[in-house]
Parts: sequence; C-alpha cells; structure tokens
Amino acid sequence: MKKSCKVSVHQLQVGNFVRLPVAWKDHPFLFSSFHIKQAAQIELIKNLGIEHVIVDLERSEIAPLNPEAVNPITLPPSPELHDLKNNMDIYKAEQIEVQKKLRRDIHKTEQNFTRSVAMMRSLISKLRNRPLNAVDDAKVLVQSMVEQLLTSDNLVLHLMSDAKQDESIYYHSLNVSILSMLIAKEMEWDRSEIELVGLSALFHDVGKLKVPPQILKKTTPWSAPELNFIKQHPLLGIDLLKLADNFPEAALPAIINHHEFLDGSGYPKGLKEADLDKISQLLAVVNEYDSLCYPSNQGKARMPYAALGHLYKQYKTKLNQEYIGKMIKMLGIYPPGSVVELSSGQYAMVMSVNLQKLLCPKILVYDALVPKDQAPIVDLEVEGISIVRCLPAAALPEKVHEYLNPRERVSYYFGGDSRK
Repeated sequence: MKKSCKVSVHQLQVGNFVRLPVAWKDHPFLFSSFHIKQAAQIELIKNLGIEHVIVDLERSEIAPLNPEAVNPITLPPSPELHDLKNNMDIYKAEQIEVQKKLRRDIHKTEQNFTRSVAMMRSLISKLRNRPLNAVDDAKVLVQSMVEQLLTSDNLVLHLMSDAKQDESIYYHSLNVSILSMLIAKEMEWDRSEIELVGLSALFHDVGKLKVPPQILKKTTPWSAPELNFIKQHPLLGIDLLKLADNFPEAALPAIINHHEFLDGSGYPKGLKEADLDKISQLLAVVNEYDSLCYPSNQGKARMPYAALGHLYKQYKTKLNQEYIGKMIKMLGIYPPGSVVELSSGQYAMVMSVNLQKLLCPKILVYDALVPKDQAPIVDLEVEGISIVRCLPAAALPEKVHEYLNPRERVSYYFGGDSRK
C-alpha cells in the first residue's frame, strides 16, 4: 500500500491526515499537516481554492472516499464557516505572536547564558595566576544566578546552543552548576547551601586542567596509568583551589567527592554514603547525568530522557535516589533537547520546560512547508497534541534533522516566562 497519495478535496473524510499544498501563510490552520477532526475543516480546505491535497494513508484513521462517491459541488462559505475561519485566522496570528515572544525569551536567555560561559572562561583562565580574582568572579556569577532562581516565580528551563569545540569544561561545569542549584531549590535548601553547591559545581572539574590534553582528548581507550591519572583530577582541583584562601571551606568536599558513589565504588577515595555530605551526593548525581549526555566519547552520548532513565535504573545503589527523583521531576519526562514524535505524526524537539507545567513542554515542530526560522514552537497543552515517544536524533530523516538541528551538546539555562 502506498504511504500517501494525491486526492481531490471532495474525497476527504474526517479522520484523514492531510498535507496542504499551499504556503503556510495562505491557510488558517496552525500546521500544514494535520488530522481532519471535523467536517467544517473539510469545507475550509475546499474554500482555499485548491483541487487536491496529499493524504497520508498510514496516519489516516480512514481511507479517502472513492472518486465515484464524491460530491464535486463546493458550497459558498456559510456564516458559521466564515466565523470559524476568522477565529482560526485570529488564533493563528496570536500563536505567531506567542512564538515570536518565546523566541525573544529564548534569545534573551541565550544572551545571559553566553555571558555566563564567558565568565566561566575568564575565571578558569585566572585560576592559576590570580586565584583570588577567579573565586570572587565565580561568587558574583553564582550569586546572580541564585538571585534569579529565588525571585522568579515562573521559571522556564531553556535549551541552549551547542558548545564550541574544546570548551566542554565551561559548558559542563555551568550545566552541572545550574541543574544542581535548581534541584537544591526544589529540595528547599537555604540560600547559602544553594550558593555552595553552585560554587562547588563551577570548579568541580578544574583538576582536569592539570591532566595533559592528549590524554583527555584520546579517542581510544585509556591505559591503566592514564585512567589512574584522570581519577586524580578531583584532588588536583583541590590543590589549585587551595591557592585561593577566599574559597569557602564548605564547598571543597563536593569537589573532591563528585565521582564518589554511595556503595564505595567511586573515586578517588572509595568513600561510602556515611562519609558523603549532601552537597557531594547532589553534585555526583548531576555530574553523572551530564556526563551521560556528553561523554568523552560522543558516540556513546545519550539523549536527556535516556540518560535520566539510565540513572534511575542502573544507579540505585550508587547515587542518592531522592536527588535523582527530584531531577526527573524537575526536568520532566521530556527534558529540553529531547527529540520526539507527536500524536499528530510530526517530529519535534523540546525547547523549553516550564517548571510548573512539566508535562506540557514548548516544542519546535517540523513542518516542511514552514520556513525554518518561522517553525512553529507550540504549547502541547494548548494544541491538544501529545508526545508518543522519544527518538534518538540519528533516527530522524536527514531533512528533519537539518530543520530541527538537535544539539550534540545539551546545555540548559533558565529564564522567566513573562507571559501570564
């Protein structure tokens, strides 16, 4: 059976999945591909002045009418149909404005994120020669982020752009810091504790600055001596931070312990749960999650939803389950960066999650007839569409992959949702 076919508009039935062969701006529907849910939609299609549409047979709930069964008469629009079209035009225009607003929100958040990455780059470069300045800069960065976390009542977690080559330490450290502080806030830790976890996360991997780049960047498996060297990076980081007497003593244990596991199987000291403070345990959870999404061997990277599932299933004796649960609840089932298939049959990528509406993320939808820079960013709750499943980015058809541009490096940053 053919997957799709060209049919007369007079053959359409409720339940058909159609693709309209007209420009997005020239019809009142929010998408150019959709299920027909009511007879009025068929009448609207007939009044677009087109003779044929494409029907996707696989996604249709019913076959189109046989040609001999059609009524070829197109009735003039009734007052009710005219009102419906006007309402749809108004709604579509409103949604375009909402999308523009969301794009502005994401752009503003992207600018804040870029500034934070630049501060990370600067403070890491200062660490060897001006450690006091580096720590002061880090405190300013963390305090500004915590201020926004604690004063915004409608936080949105946005997907950010890809990391630049050779800058993974900045993106990873910032990502771990942001997620750790968000979870600490969800756990209702006090402000000083949230700042401590943020600061320890920013510096948790600085010991890797003392590991030769040729070891860190190896694409083949590490030798035993090389692996032992890398496993010393938490202690090497402490050596660097001891040059700064303004670094809080309470933030040091988490830096040493961010690779320690509750069952004693971690490193560098093989500590167990009783010897690991709560900041260390939280940092270990978030560091492991981000490392699953962006490992040294990118070929083994997991999509965010898969990384969360892996943590939940495989680390029951190794990581704090309460913190993993909080992270899953905070990011939602479909974290920003997830590639998904919708109940409408379309492909999409999760762009933002409102922390008060986790099951209804904002998604960027693939529509071949809509220019990429105008791609619909829709609210699942409003549109009555659901997510059927998550997909690995590699499973997307090439043209869909190019359109959605899934991130190789998933980074998050938070902003406010100014729409009430």
